[in-house]
Amino acid sequence: MAAQIRTIDQLDLAGKRVFIRVDFNVPLDEKGRVTDDARIRAALPTIRHAIGKKARVILASHLGRPKGDPSDKEKFSLEPAAQRLSELLGIDVILADDCIGDGVKKAVADLPEGKVLLLENLRFHKGEEANEESFCRELASLADVWVNDAFGTAHRAHASTAGMARFVKEKAGGFLIQKEVEYLGRVLAKPERPFVAILGGAKVSDKIKVLENLIGKADSVLIGGAMAYTFLAAKGVPVGKSRVEQDKLELARKILDQAKAKGVDFELPVDHVCATEPKETAERVVVNAQAIPDGLMGLDIGPKTLDRYRQRILAAKTVFWNGPMGLFEQKPWAEGTFGVAKAMAESPAITVVGGGDSAAAVEEAGLVDRMKHVSTGGGASLEFIEGRELPGVKILEE
Repeated sequence: MAAQIRTIDQLDLAGKRVFIRVDFNVPLDEKGRVTDDARIRAALPTIRHAIGKKARVILASHLGRPKGDPSDKEKFSLEPAAQRLSELLGIDVILADDCIGDGVKKAVADLPEGKVLLLENLRFHKGEEANEESFCRELASLADVWVNDAFGTAHRAHASTAGMARFVKEKAGGFLIQKEVEYLGRVLAKPERPFVAILGGAKVSDKIKVLENLIGKADSVLIGGAMAYTFLAAKGVPVGKSRVEQDKLELARKILDQAKAKGVDFELPVDHVCATEPKETAERVVVNAQAIPDGLMGLDIGPKTLDRYRQRILAAKTVFWNGPMGLFEQKPWAEGTFGVAKAMAESPAITVVGGGDSAAAVEEAGLVDRMKHVSTGGGASLEFIEGRELPGVKILEE
């Protein structure tokens, strides 16, 4: 659980060099255009606040995995992000040709108050992911104030997300980090009841720690996605050709026992949408029972399951969701995932979506504005819900 963090609105920014770590790791098409600007839009309140307070705004981010090699600049440059940010802010955003060095120092020195400079991809330098002290000090030399607003990378102890903060006089969280910590923290510490947790995705192994932490806190846990078949198999229910983690059956039984011991309502699908193979062209078969016949594989929760989950969601006061209910990227197997998103949009509960595929589904369904909070960090939100300390948040508490 995170303690109180100091936020950007508590600082005097006028005339100061304000270094804001943002998460502009956005998807690009083959022509290098931004295809989803959600992460850029998520950073706008913090950036606009700094501009309005007459700060000299220095933004930094990574993009992709160039592995410390700047030679592939065409593929990993932040130029498309700078262009999109410029359109959203309605002002010119200057893109530096690097993130450290004399040229960057000069660009920062020349930056007027209320203007924005975006540094080039931090991961063109090995020192970023290695959190090298010399690289941390180089970045820190550009800043009077360090602001972290990149929740998506807050679980990484990199130079820009944590290391450099030790060498900057003032530090604070941006509005996005503040909102993430507030909503995810509320799910863990003070959920209004009934509290329903919905977990999906392919593997039980990816969600073990989340499950173990939530079983002690949630009133109901609703399971979907391929991980449901591992739980069903652990209970001795036939699952046909469905994906099962054979080496996790014992663990699944242990989790089921924990839920029972704590009086948690642990729900598994009671019907399924199946096919002979996970292809869009495969014939869609609704299996109106919990057991799946030989030769078929479960690819989505069935209509009865969706209805049961929907009733739980509508009656809840707090809902946390992470992981799709089926192979939602393909239309025949998307109903369960979009049905859950729709039920959350209609629920009066505090609805928190934990990043990753669930956030993508909510975005695709056009329901982002109807959720209380959609996390921008898949891995970071899961680690937070697991109860782990995030280096990029921890440093703000000190």
